Amino acid sequence: MHEEQTAGVGAERRIGQIEGPGFAERVKGAIIWRSGSQIVAQVLTWGSTFLVIRMLSPSDYGLFAMTQVVLMLLTLLNGYGFASALIQSESIDRQRVRQAFGMLLLLNGALAAAQIALAPLAAAYFRQPIVADLLRVQALFYLSTPFIALPNALLSREMDFRKQAKVNFASALAGAGTALACAWLGWGVWTLVAAPMALWWTRAIGMTIAARSLVWPSFRFKGAGHLFRFGGAMMAIQLFWFIQVQADVMIAGRVLDPHQLGIYTTALFLTQILATKFVPPLNEVAFAAYSRIQGERQRMSLAFLKAVRLIMLVSLPFYLGLAATAEPLVLTFLGPKWAETIAIVPLLALAMPVFTLQILFAPATNALGRPGIALRTGAVAATVMPLAFLSGIGWGIEGLAYAWLGGIIVITAATLALSLPPLGVTLGQLGRSLAPGVVAATAMALGVAALDTLLPPMAPQPRFAILLAFGGLLYAGGILLFARSLAEEVAALFRSRGPAAPAL
Repeated sequence: MHEEQTAGVGAERRIGQIEGPGFAERVKGAIIWRSGSQIVAQVLTWGSTFLVIRMLSPSDYGLFAMTQVVLMLLTLLNGYGFASALIQSESIDRQRVRQAFGMLLLLNGALAAAQIALAPLAAAYFRQPIVADLLRVQALFYLSTPFIALPNALLSREMDFRKQAKVNFASALAGAGTALACAWLGWGVWTLVAAPMALWWTRAIGMTIAARSLVWPSFRFKGAGHLFRFGGAMMAIQLFWFIQVQADVMIAGRVLDPHQLGIYTTALFLTQILATKFVPPLNEVAFAAYSRIQGERQRMSLAFLKAVRLIMLVSLPFYLGLAATAEPLVLTFLGPKWAETIAIVPLLALAMPVFTLQILFAPATNALGRPGIALRTGAVAATVMPLAFLSGIGWGIEGLAYAWLGGIIVITAATLALSLPPLGVTLGQLGRSLAPGVVAATAMALGVAALDTLLPPMAPQPRFAILLAFGGLLYAGGILLFARSLAEEVAALFRSRGPAAPAL
C-alpha cells in the first residue's frame, strides 16, 4: 500500500514542485541525464553491435528483420499509450496508476499468446521456417513491458531521469555482454534474440525497483476514460508509425533474398542510429516538459523551437557527414563483408535529417492533448511510404533508398501543415531555427567531399579519421564564426545557472 501511495498520490503532490521556479533547471537536468546516459549506453551497445556484425552474416540480419515486422506490429498494442496518459494528465491518483498497470498486464499477456499463434503464418509468408521459432521465443518480450512502461511513466512525470539513466546503463551492459558472448559461441541469428531479451528484462527489473512501482493491479476500469482515449489514440499513431517504418521490410521480404534484405536493413540501421537511438529519449523529456507547460502557449512555442534548433544542430552534421564519408566509414566499422551498403548509405543519410525533423512534432502536439494531429500525419505517412516502397522495389535496395528520400519529404510537408498552427509557430520561425545548422552542415559535407578527392590512396581507417577530424573542425568553425549565439546557447545548456537539479 505504501508503494501505491508513493506511485500515485506522491506523483500528484510533486506536480507543484515540478512546475515551480526550478522547472527550467529540472528540464536541463533531465536532458543531461537522459541524453548523457543514452550516449554512454549507446557507445557500449554500438561497440558490441559492430563487433557482432563482423561475426554474423547478412542472412542472420535478414531473418531477424523478418521477425521484427511481426514484433513491431504487435508492440503497437502493448499499451505504452496508457502509461503515457499518466505523464500527460495534469494530475493522477493511486487508482489511475493501478488501472494503467492492469491494462498493461492484460494487453501484453494477450500479445504474447497472439505472437505464438501467428508465428507459423509469418514463417509461411516469408518462406523461412526458422522465423516461427524465433517469434515464439520473442513472445517473452511482451511480459516485461508492464514492468518497464509503468515505472518509466511515473519517473518521467516527476522529471526524474537520473534513476532511469542508471537502469538504462545496466541494461545496456547486460545486452552488450549477452550479444558478444552469444556471437562468440556461434549462436548466429539467435544472438539477435538473446541480447535484447537480456536488455529488456534487466530494464524491467531495474525500473520497477527504481520507481517502486510494483503496485497491485486493478482490472476495474470505471473512470479510466482518459486513459482509454489517450492510450487508444497513441496506439493508432503507433500503428501508422509501424506501417511507415516497416512497409519496406514487408514488401522487400517477399522480393529480396535474406542476404540483400540484410544489406538494406543494416544500411538503414547505420543511418537511423541518431533518429532511433538518441532522438526518442530526448522526445521523452520533451513530452514530459511540454505536458507541464501545455497551458502556456507562447512558452511552449519557444521551447519547441529551441528543442528543434538544438537537436538539428547535432543531427545535421552527423547525417551529412555520414553521406560524405560512407565508404571509409562502412569499411572501418562494418568491414569489407558489408561493402554493398556503401551504395545506399548516402541516399538514406540524406533522408534522415528530414525524418528527424518530422518526429520532433508529435511530442509537442500530444502534450497539448491533441493526439489527433499526430494521428492524421501518421495516416499520411502510412499511405505515402508503402506506395513509395512499392514503386521503388523494382530497382532493388537502391530503389528502396530513393523511396525513403522522396517519401519522407512529402510526409514532413504534411506534418508542418498540420502541426505548426496549433503550436503557434510559423514556417519562417522554424526556418530561422534550422538555418544555421543547415548552412554549416552543408558547407562541412562539401568540404569533406572535396578533401576526400585530394587524399592519396590509403587504408579506410586513417582516411576516415582524417575526414572526421576535418569535418568536425569545419563545422565547429562555421558555427562559431557565423552563429556564435547558437554555440553559446548549447554551452548554456550544460552550464549550471542557479540551483542544480536535485538528486532524486
